[in-house]
Amino acid sequence: MERIYRQYGGMVLAYLTRLCQNRELAQELTQETFYQAVRHINRFEGKSSVYTWLCGIAKHLYCDALRASRPAQPLEDALPAPEDFTEQLCRKDQAMAAHRLLHVLDEPYREVFTLRTFCDLSHAQIADLFGKSEAWSRVAYYRARQMLRSAMEEKENEEK
Repeated sequence: MERIYRQYGGMVLAYLTRLCQNRELAQELTQETFYQAVRHINRFEGKSSVYTWLCGIAKHLYCDALRASRPAQPLEDALPAPEDFTEQLCRKDQAMAAHRLLHVLDEPYREVFTLRTFCDLSHAQIADLFGKSEAWSRVAYYRARQMLRSAMEEKENEEK
């Protein structure tokens, strides 16, 4: 693992620094990336390069850090009003259906949509992550939304 760290540590740090635009956070996430890689080395199947696997771990840790940095919602706001409970359940069902459909999207649309919607990354950050232009990120996100919308309408029509 020491050899892997020497070989890929700087590259993972550079990747995370570009992703989060914060050197200190990138250093912490790099350390956590290699810690998680050691803990879960048995999950590495060799279907990708070691660098790609490490960047995948790093990306997930960064998304977790973004979610954790959001301000906590007061408990009163988190609990639904009794009359809104049924409506909220319907929205949760729709959200679950959308998540299921999201998994059938092809790459890069699935990842672009996930990074934009759930990780709150900007189009510039997504473009940087893929090594593409910001316009490419916007188009990919738009297409992913269109594909999801079409799939949801199709599913809705099947259920009628």
